[in-house]
Amino acid sequence: MYCPKCGAPNDDNAWKCVQCQTILQQAPPPASGGPAEVIPNYLWQAIVATICCCWPLGIPAIVYAAQVNSKVVQGDLVGARQSSKNAKMWCWIAFGAGIAVGLIYGVFMLVTILLQNR
Repeated sequence: MYCPKCGAPNDDNAWKCVQCQTILQQAPPPASGGPAEVIPNYLWQAIVATICCCWPLGIPAIVYAAQVNSKVVQGDLVGARQSSKNAKMWCWIAFGAGIAVGLIYGVFMLVTILLQNR
């Protein structure tokens, strides 16, 4: 089979061109014949945690979340599960850090207000 976009030769059962990555046919069905496993990517959670909670700790969450779907497409389900797990972990870390910083800030503000009113 030749790629209609770049003309590169590919295997007859290839679903993506080896040279230009153009989709040649639908992705192969799962090998087990059962329903395809859905691996969550936690992308929207990572974005919210980055914007609203703690951006330095949210960036790794976005990076790992962005890797999940591409690893599933490549057939690397173990890697996709690990990236999903890492994205979830970093989302929780960013969320927890944001809450902790907010609480510490609130305590400092309260102490400042109380000391000024003395």
